[in-house]
Amino acid sequence: MSRSFALYALATINFTHIIDTMLIMPLGDIFIRTFDLTAAQYTYLVSSYAIGAFISSMCAFLFLDRFDRKTALLFLYSGFVIGTLLCGLASSYVMLVSLRFLTGAFGGVIGALAFAVVSDLYKFKERGKAMGVLVGAFSAASALGIPFGLYLADNYTWRTPFLCLGSIGVIIILLIIWKFPSIKTHLEEPVHRPSVKRTISALLSDSNQLNALLLGSILILGHFMIIPFISPYMIRNVGFDQTDVTNIFLFGGLAMVISAPLVGRLTDKIGVLKVFTVAIILSFIPTIAISHMQPSPVAYALIFTTLFFIFGSSRMIPANTIITASVGQENRGSFMSMKSALQQLAIALASLIGGLVVFIDEGSQLYERYEILGYLSVFFCIVSIFLIRRLKVAKDN
Repeated sequence: MSRSFALYALATINFTHIIDTMLIMPLGDIFIRTFDLTAAQYTYLVSSYAIGAFISSMCAFLFLDRFDRKTALLFLYSGFVIGTLLCGLASSYVMLVSLRFLTGAFGGVIGALAFAVVSDLYKFKERGKAMGVLVGAFSAASALGIPFGLYLADNYTWRTPFLCLGSIGVIIILLIIWKFPSIKTHLEEPVHRPSVKRTISALLSDSNQLNALLLGSILILGHFMIIPFISPYMIRNVGFDQTDVTNIFLFGGLAMVISAPLVGRLTDKIGVLKVFTVAIILSFIPTIAISHMQPSPVAYALIFTTLFFIFGSSRMIPANTIITASVGQENRGSFMSMKSALQQLAIALASLIGGLVVFIDEGSQLYERYEILGYLSVFFCIVSIFLIRRLKVAKDN
């Protein structure tokens, strides 16, 4: 079985996983109205998935490298699909929050496992292109999956996208069983796997890995600082309706379908640092524009939301390329699980910070202090520019 098949199979799995992860945010205003939520309660709903993913990823850090990649993928994806289907059947806010936590406990490790498999299959000098394919799944999810999910929610009920996505997931599970290759190269050398104590010690004693984990966490914290409230803010403050929110993800996703492969090739050709630095500085423009936006023409607002998608994903491709290369093959799965855990914690933290900062004005029903989140986003991204320069490539990459 070719590595190309495995790569595109992972991209398809990532496609469904990312749609589920993202669905809550574009449907934010619907959930706020349906369950009569405050801004803080809404952020609990957003962060519950990330908290579940954080806990499971911490556990996976200790054990993920002890299993065939296919076995681990099948177990995690099956739990994720069951959780997604149950979310579509939730009858209350509390039940939905609980089920999002459960879904995150399985789904949160899928991304880490996908990056580990790609790192196993592709050497560092060609990994940027492969990472571009995985990020392309995010693009496709944004351009195709999220708009379709919003269409279903708008024409039927908010439950429909979850039930539809879960049904598609059942088919993918069958394909994993039938076609996905076993990947055991990480089990072959050394013969004796390191103990849990040794795995933890290896991480804590390696400053390069610690810096990579810190970079991944800080970058995600900055990236997600404004994301949870983009859709509700655009609807209440800028003048969007639910159809316009669909266009945010449609145009942003289509733009990334074009930009992500190009950025991947540039990363391989001219280097991680140059591509990352340019992309992250350019990302400040749409970040500040979105977080300060007042009532505006839809076309004007969509320019900046689309740029946010382009430059937001563009900074992730070189960052993930160097982060995955900071660890050797022996503990790569464990490292990626820890990376996923800390990044999920960063997503939850970003959402909770947003709930503390932003509030709905009782008179105007508009969101206030959203611009503060824009400034925080830029600050954390600037920190990541200094952190990425401290990373080195491990020997067996």
